[in-house]
Amino acid sequence: MQDWLGIVQAARVGGWVVYPLTLLAVIALVIILDRAWVFWRFAAISPSDADSNVPGNPDHISMLLRLPAQHARRRLLEPLIRNGTKPAWWIEARAGAIALEVQRDMSKGLWVLETIVTAAPLLGLLGTIVGMMHAFRLIGNSGLVNPGGVTGGVAQALVATAIGLVIALVSLFAFNYFSRRIDRLVDELEATASAWLSDLRLEQEREAETS
Repeated sequence: MQDWLGIVQAARVGGWVVYPLTLLAVIALVIILDRAWVFWRFAAISPSDADSNVPGNPDHISMLLRLPAQHARRRLLEPLIRNGTKPAWWIEARAGAIALEVQRDMSKGLWVLETIVTAAPLLGLLGTIVGMMHAFRLIGNSGLVNPGGVTGGVAQALVATAIGLVIALVSLFAFNYFSRRIDRLVDELEATASAWLSDLRLEQEREAETS
């Protein structure tokens, strides 16, 4: 309890800069929780489904139907399977377009998180400058007038900087993690689409030879 009271007291000392920093922290937390839920709901796949995630597997369609409608793999493969009779070049172009759509949807809000990584330390630096100006203003030509005010201004500067750095670090780690997850997801989608297209081309060549 004393620790929480100490944190609240430190935030009060930080001055007005703490309020926009708090807003940035709330926005970052909302984006992190939202992206975490989206990746858990629409990008994760169970080991049993991964075993059947092979084109030509008889359980492939049933695996896709078990996934949510907005799941990345279902969004990619369901239109391709539905249009399996079309030329391979059309399916390949369609797969690339769907992969870009999935990447765009999964990246929603990450630009805000990236902005917070830069904005939070700058706001903390602004709090530092304001606090130091307040501290130096209390020093008159004849020497130190209000020692308590000077130390309070320095404390305000340090608290604002610390809060800004903490928010930036958390946002940076989250941004890098989600960016890496998106890159891996796109690579997996491209590999899955390439395998499916390879089987489709092989089947079309066999049909051409037999006809």
